Amino acid sequence: MEQELLIEQIVKKDPKAFDILYNNYSKSLLGIIFNIVRNEEVAEEILQDVFIKIWNKADTYTPSKGRIFTWMLNIARNAAIDKTRSKDFNKDKKNLSTDNFVDILNAHDNLNDKTDAIGISKYVKKLKKTCIALIELLYFKGFTQKEASEELSIPIGTVKTRNRNCIANLRQMLLK
Repeated sequence: MEQELLIEQIVKKDPKAFDILYNNYSKSLLGIIFNIVRNEEVAEEILQDVFIKIWNKADTYTPSKGRIFTWMLNIARNAAIDKTRSKDFNKDKKNLSTDNFVDILNAHDNLNDKTDAIGISKYVKKLKKTCIALIELLYFKGFTQKEASEELSIPIGTVKTRNRNCIANLRQMLLK
């Protein structure tokens, strides 16, 4: 089903269209959320909230502003970042098990299988090293632009410009 038709059906509250959307994108969104919160149970809860938001806000999607996946990715990423900033999450984080730390240490390749359910990592890996680093921080690790600026020791304006250019390069690769 074409993406625009799919979203039109979701706006009309068609459960079959929602099932298609969920089946096509839930693994990718879960991977992105997990890379930010580093807790599978919390990531699954956020994913459910994200799909409820998508269901309820489908009429706000504007195809001219980008693909449906990008729109959903931003919803998922923002929800995960909001969760990491919550008091409850930070309180629970203080009591993390050692399993979580082993997972973090083993996650040397941030473009892993959980994040790559739609095959995007092979395209990201073709970008310049500066783009790869920036995209990993912003989209796979959940950094804000300000945090990425500090991490990479570059001005926030440069982060914004590079992000826009890197995503444009990625979009060009995907459209070929």
